[in-house]
Amino acid sequence: MRAWVVWSTGLLAYIVAVLDRTTLGVSGLDAAHRFSASPGVLSTFVVLQVIVYAAAQIPAGMLLDRYGSKVMILAGGTLMVAGQLTLAFTVSLPTAIAARAVVGLGDAFTFISVLRLVPHWFKPRQIPLVTQLTGICGQLGQVLSAVPFLSLLVGLGWTPAYTAVSALGVLSLVLTLLLVKNTPSGVTVHDPPTGVRETLASVKTVWMRPGTRLGFFTHMGTQFSVTVFALMWGVPYLTVAQHLSRGAAGTLLTISVVAAIVSGVVIGIVTGRHPHRRSRLVLGIIGSNALVWTVVLALPSPAPHWLLVVLIAVISVGGPGSMVGFDFARTFNPRSTLGTAQGAVNMGGFLASLLVMQAMGMIIGATGGYSFDSFRLAWCVQYLVWALAALGILITRKKARRTIGDIEESRYLLEFFSDGELHPATRR
Repeated sequence: MRAWVVWSTGLLAYIVAVLDRTTLGVSGLDAAHRFSASPGVLSTFVVLQVIVYAAAQIPAGMLLDRYGSKVMILAGGTLMVAGQLTLAFTVSLPTAIAARAVVGLGDAFTFISVLRLVPHWFKPRQIPLVTQLTGICGQLGQVLSAVPFLSLLVGLGWTPAYTAVSALGVLSLVLTLLLVKNTPSGVTVHDPPTGVRETLASVKTVWMRPGTRLGFFTHMGTQFSVTVFALMWGVPYLTVAQHLSRGAAGTLLTISVVAAIVSGVVIGIVTGRHPHRRSRLVLGIIGSNALVWTVVLALPSPAPHWLLVVLIAVISVGGPGSMVGFDFARTFNPRSTLGTAQGAVNMGGFLASLLVMQAMGMIIGATGGYSFDSFRLAWCVQYLVWALAALGILITRKKARRTIGDIEESRYLLEFFSDGELHPATRR
């Protein structure tokens, strides 16, 4: 029972982080009005946040390996509260952009720190499913931004809405301080301080493990489409290009979370029972994302409502699909460097997201602003990322086959399967 209490408290911190991450996505048009921002400048808000998030992943992972989950969750939560409070009261564009960068830094500390709790508190057979539950339940933060936050924004205005989000962050900090422990024994083994050369060598070692790179490309190909949709361009696309009301757009984002939760449970069970089929599952998710977007973008006019529901449901499977990347990292890396490996994997989807978000903002601005045709062209940027990720998965899977004999630091004895993946067959 204690394990579930610790995990639930960490999960609340992640839910708040997702809420903080997605608030600007549902308030993008309000932000454009408040700060007199063009589409390109507006995309900079989120792009800078994601740049900071992605750039901080490796340092955050290394700090996590040294100081443990509790310290990192508290540090991340404090930064996000500070950033959201600043955004609540400022009317200065440079200050608002800086505040979003601070939110991105705090967000970078949170997710991998919560994931790190799972191997310490749960049995090996539970880890894949609990990992999936962490990712998919965390997306309840998106529901909070799409429904109650949006209601506060429309009803009370910008400052009360963002202040309420900050208050929830403070509550999470208090609960983390009182309830979270890094391990059941309370003892965490920290790595001794190292110099710059040793640090870089450690990062290189983690990156060269085939499961880390396979996880990176997995995360890249599955996660970015739904992230770009939720963080930045989804609500403007639905309201301007598809002519939906803001309430209807918020409802569709809620459907996204339901789809992620249902598919996440299925993916967690399947990957736990059939780990040798993980990359095939991932490639199937990437292919389905590309297919459904192709159907929607091929239409010369706004899509019927049912097709938009299908679109959002399908791309939402990419969120749980990206969690398979962390399972690859866990399989190939010892616990002492797992934080660094998870940070490297987590960079994949967010690097892709920031590039797509910025490119879309530039395309929309260059084609005359928000319109059906400009959004239609801008979303086509996604195909480049899907192609790169799929190629990366296929190449790294082959390298995993060739280098399996060199994996000596893994927490598991590894069994090689015919499709080039690895299975944690036996505990040491």
